[in-house]
Amino acid sequence: MSSSRSFDRVLVINFSGQYTHLIARRVRELSVYSEIVNYAEASQQLVEELRPRAVILSGGPSSIYAENAPKVGSWILELGIPVLGICYGHQLIASMIGGRVERGLGEYGKTEIEIVERDPIFNGWNSREFV
Repeated sequence: MSSSRSFDRVLVINFSGQYTHLIARRVRELSVYSEIVNYAEASQQLVEELRPRAVILSGGPSSIYAENAPKVGSWILELGIPVLGICYGHQLIASMIGGRVERGLGEYGKTEIEIVERDPIFNGWNSREFV
């Protein structure tokens, strides 16, 4: 893994989710190089060395409240690059910034989202939206 390459790279941190390779493939289909790293190997030094333009935290079978739940340090949110969490990765981000993760009504289908702080990323959304 050479950090001297000058192309865009998205780093996918794997939390043992069954769709991790699909996520990486979809990124590659957008003509962006993606690399998968296991969460246990994802150190701040490695990520800074690889210099990704964004990081995706994959899903996984664990609960963030489990005693030995897989984690990465909060440094991941301080890199100055976009970080996208999918399933478990999203719950991990919420937990790291002080949010609370609760059991939902179901895993699939539309869900209600309440926007509590306006941001341009939500332009065109109502304050309560089903997605």
